[in-house]
Amino acid sequence: MPMNRSLRYVLLALLWSAVAGYLCFAGAVAVRGRAKRTVSRVEIEVVDSTSRGCLVSTMRAREWIGRSGIPTIGTAVDAVDLRGIERLIARNGFVKEAIASVDYSGTLRVSISQREPLLRLLTDGTNSYVTADGYVFAAPKASSLYVPVVTGDYRLPFPKDYVGSVHAYMQAELAKSEARIAALEKEKYPFFRQEIEIERRMKEVRRRRIRQGFFERATDFERRVAELREEKTVLRRKFRYEAAQVQERIDRLGRRQEEERERQKKLVENYEDFAKLLTFVESVRSDAFWRSEIVQIIARTTPGGALEVDLVPRSGRHVVRFGRLEQADRKFGKLMRFYEGGLSRIGWDRYRTIDIRYNEQVVCRK
Repeated sequence: MPMNRSLRYVLLALLWSAVAGYLCFAGAVAVRGRAKRTVSRVEIEVVDSTSRGCLVSTMRAREWIGRSGIPTIGTAVDAVDLRGIERLIARNGFVKEAIASVDYSGTLRVSISQREPLLRLLTDGTNSYVTADGYVFAAPKASSLYVPVVTGDYRLPFPKDYVGSVHAYMQAELAKSEARIAALEKEKYPFFRQEIEIERRMKEVRRRRIRQGFFERATDFERRVAELREEKTVLRRKFRYEAAQVQERIDRLGRRQEEERERQKKLVENYEDFAKLLTFVESVRSDAFWRSEIVQIIARTTPGGALEVDLVPRSGRHVVRFGRLEQADRKFGKLMRFYEGGLSRIGWDRYRTIDIRYNEQVVCRK
């Protein structure tokens, strides 16, 4: 019985050793075979290029790879810099994802997914596309998509040449602002210590007393008391002046902090307006009538920093200003239905009463 058990263990050990040896041999053969194989061709696919429009072409992607100097044709399969190719293509803002792979036949395949723009910004020197989730990227040269165009002097909540998520930009700016506020708070610390020191010195002055000597005359004692009072008065005046100067410096830093918080507030408000603009444009685009009717969206920033939007249709003029719609043609019935199904969902009706007008008469009030 013990012999049978020992024999079984030996056989199992030999079996697993054989399996491990085979795997090592097969791996070594595969590595040698892969090292001998070279890339013979490059295939590039742009995903959804027909349904969404084409922002990037296979020819342009080939040009990027060719100009980058990354070796492809004739390069060993296991030596191709796949990650470098992916980074090269993905650094273009309109590319959502790039996946590169090489198969054993020697074909280098690159799959490119492009972003789907919601609108195009042509405001204040900006020429960019924006996706529904708020990703901004520069409009590629020699390419155009049929999306709503926003023009006007609207001040964007991000730099003109910015590429990336607007929300991420806002969060980064808020973090920088919070850091500046914290730095200003630290600048107050020396002044706080000065205040404590001034208070300590004032307490010492208040505690100062004079005792009359045993053989001291009353007139001398009264003279010394008067001198001490005069000295205390001078010192208190000096300390109050120093305290006022310190407090002024603290208040000055506090005002800078309030200014920074006000900038934060405006930044958040501008971002919220931009998000509402995206939601509004998405509502317009999702409606068949308004998608075909609206040819231009004019956005502007008022002196008070508010966003106003004008809709320019093929016939007539519809004005949307922070939730206010005004209609100047005979399609007010569809406009009312658009309001019911669109603006009430995006929250613009919270700003003020909305009048839908036709021939200067209010036909509907929300």
